[in-house]
Amino acid sequence: MDQDATWSVSRGTTAALSDDERRALLIESLPEVDDSTPLAAQLAADARRRIDLSGRRFERPPSTRVITVANQKGGVGKTTTTVNIAAALAQAGLNVLVVDNDPQGNASTALGIEHRAGTPSVYEVLVEGEDLAAVVQPSPDIARLECAPATIDLSGAEIELVSLVAREGRLGNAISAYVEQRAQEGNRLDYVFIDCPPSLGLLTVNAFVAAREVLIPIQCEYYALEGLSQLLKNVQLIKNHLNRDLHVSTILLTMYDARTNLAQQVAAEVREHFPVQTLRTTVPRSVRISEAPSHAQTVMTYDPGSTGALAYLAAAREIAQRAMTQQNTQEH
Repeated sequence: MDQDATWSVSRGTTAALSDDERRALLIESLPEVDDSTPLAAQLAADARRRIDLSGRRFERPPSTRVITVANQKGGVGKTTTTVNIAAALAQAGLNVLVVDNDPQGNASTALGIEHRAGTPSVYEVLVEGEDLAAVVQPSPDIARLECAPATIDLSGAEIELVSLVAREGRLGNAISAYVEQRAQEGNRLDYVFIDCPPSLGLLTVNAFVAAREVLIPIQCEYYALEGLSQLLKNVQLIKNHLNRDLHVSTILLTMYDARTNLAQQVAAEVREHFPVQTLRTTVPRSVRISEAPSHAQTVMTYDPGSTGALAYLAAAREIAQRAMTQQNTQEH
């Protein structure tokens, strides 16, 4: 059989396969590499992820998942994780809202959302009782992704909230009302992510009361676990007194550098203490991830084929799959 005939048969056989089977064949066709050539190994891993994840649609969770992304330690990738996981889920066909609850407004910046002083924002929702629907803006780059922005006004909210009635539940009430409104309109939200400031003040307490789940990004460096015990104690306090449904559902290892023993040791320690919560996917140090916010973008749109974007897409799929696994477990 000549080469053209062989190609014709091969093409016909491939056309009869399902998408998953075609993906598996493509992945199998990639050459094997070992850790002795780290760059080649990384390129091969990226190629496999690109084939496996490109164009996939994630299943919708059975109900809206409200997830607070928190860690009182700064610089661990909290905001970066929030916007990129949210963007990845939206690109995979899900309806996602990001609530920027950090006065710095970095999540709003990364999503290209207007948040100059005077813009209707989370401040009006928390302090003035404004409806969340009145402040939400659609992402200019990603369909199905919305953001409730934070402005500089939010920096004074901690003080102003002290004198307000039921101050801990104001954000939660606003999110619940908006989620219900969207459901009645037939356009249900699948995920709500709340980005928190690097502190354990009233803004973070509001975020904990509003959510059912906590996602903790942990930097793969020496001080990674320092302060984590305090954060877990605070989560437990909120659970005991204000929100009995709250739990740490997800831990994501960020700024991971497989070349260093330190990163591997930190990762091993986190997985040992939190085997169920810790995602298999780790997010590497990446110049592309760092550059994206300066272009008012997430890395998912700035460089979707980069190692960092593929890592966040893989992490998003894990988070989505966990919702379906939990549902199946409850049904059986």
